Amino acid sequence: MRVFFTVLILLIMNYTIASEVQLRDYDEFDIPAGTHIPVISLQEFSTAYCEEGDEVSFKATNDIYLYNKNVIPAGTILKGYIDDKHEPIIGTHASMKVFINKMYLPDGYEIPIKSYIYTSNNNLIGGGITAPAKYIKMPHYQRWVMFRAYSTTQYVPGAQRKMGEHVTISSGADLIVVLTEPVHLTHSVMNF
Repeated sequence: MRVFFTVLILLIMNYTIASEVQLRDYDEFDIPAGTHIPVISLQEFSTAYCEEGDEVSFKATNDIYLYNKNVIPAGTILKGYIDDKHEPIIGTHASMKVFINKMYLPDGYEIPIKSYIYTSNNNLIGGGITAPAKYIKMPHYQRWVMFRAYSTTQYVPGAQRKMGEHVTISSGADLIVVLTEPVHLTHSVMNF
């Protein structure tokens, strides 16, 4: 019985001591959606020889500051994969979307993110219209003088287009990653 009371008293003392312990304060913050991160490509990838799901890597080139803290230091590695790929066709060049899903801080801490390589074409790399296959001569009448029309012949693009080409991102290419959802952080790198 004495052992039981001793254990009970020790458990109660341990509970009161543990409840008084102050835990370290973490600075929790969110990096908002729409944040742009300048990066360079660490390898070459192309629609000619890469498939959907192939992994690609990038490296942050600038420090990103938020709330007076360096939340994404230069040298942070971002990894993702080719999310959507379209082959070239007549009239349109090849295109692809690159989804970034992991960010590795310089100290090795991994953070899951949701972001894309940013382009003004809805984050689609490539996909432009090809050049016309041929041009047609078209007279343009400019003025009438003494019942006679003076004209200029100009070349106008025809209806047919050339075959599209593959799009390639070279190693070391400057790109921008844009966050599509906020990133919740409790970890920041010091002295980097």
